[in-house]
Amino acid sequence: MFNRRHLIKTLAASPLLTMLPAFSSATSNMPQILKTIPKSGEQISAIGMGSYQTFNVTDSPAELDNLLNVLSNFFNAGGQLIDSSPMYGNSEATLGEVLSRLSFKPNLFAASKVWTYGKQAGLDAVEVTEKRMKVDKMDLMQVHNLRDWKTQLATLNELKKSNQLRYTGITTSFNGQYDDFEQVMKNETLDFVQLNYNLSARKAEKRLLPLAQERGLAVIVNMPYEKGRLFRRTNGKALPEWAKEFDCQSWAQFFLKFIISHPAVTCAIPATSKAHHMVDNMAAMTGRLPDLKMRKKMVEYFLSL
Repeated sequence: MFNRRHLIKTLAASPLLTMLPAFSSATSNMPQILKTIPKSGEQISAIGMGSYQTFNVTDSPAELDNLLNVLSNFFNAGGQLIDSSPMYGNSEATLGEVLSRLSFKPNLFAASKVWTYGKQAGLDAVEVTEKRMKVDKMDLMQVHNLRDWKTQLATLNELKKSNQLRYTGITTSFNGQYDDFEQVMKNETLDFVQLNYNLSARKAEKRLLPLAQERGLAVIVNMPYEKGRLFRRTNGKALPEWAKEFDCQSWAQFFLKFIISHPAVTCAIPATSKAHHMVDNMAAMTGRLPDLKMRKKMVEYFLSL
């Protein structure tokens, strides 16, 4: 079995590409997987997009053209939620520039983060993010890695109350923050939480994901590929034949379908700067999802590799 890079490169050069639904517009014939935001009932696509590193680029025409293709593939496949942060260098500004170059109006769910100290700095940060991303109002603003969370979350909730943004949340990508994160989830007013969760990092299953369900919080999952480590583990290994039972045709889809099949998860946000990888990612939100029995089988198979 080819690894992801080899497989997609081979398919890209093949005249049979249009016959393979996992990598072509044929996925449009399958129902897209949508998830419900518990606090509002609004539905969004189960696969979104992260921008860490991938959109932290210069403004060279070649790089911007490439990212334009990436975003076009994302939206054409039904993607909505794009997540960024001022911590990610030029990512917010690059997103705004590339979004403005699209030839159509996208169905964008704009999400970013506050990563600062003090109320005024938080207010300024939201305004700067909106200018960089070129949106009139952010759909979601989150307190990045709990930095000054008491001040920043209170500020974000004030902005929401005055209709200056739609949703508020908190984020983490560190297991070491889980205890503090759990307490904020239990005691504060939130719409979203963002956390790390994948086949190799399943600690969130113990307390945070059940708590999100109990509290009616939407869950965004970052680091779905564990910074590429999942692909390195499966490099050269066969995708199991039984993956076809949930319409899975690549390791990327295997990893993502595991995540979004958890009932607490609202959206997974893989990041890529490659247009063909985006096509592969987005195919994960079509077709069937694994059930509980199959999810256990996926974990056992992955751990055996």
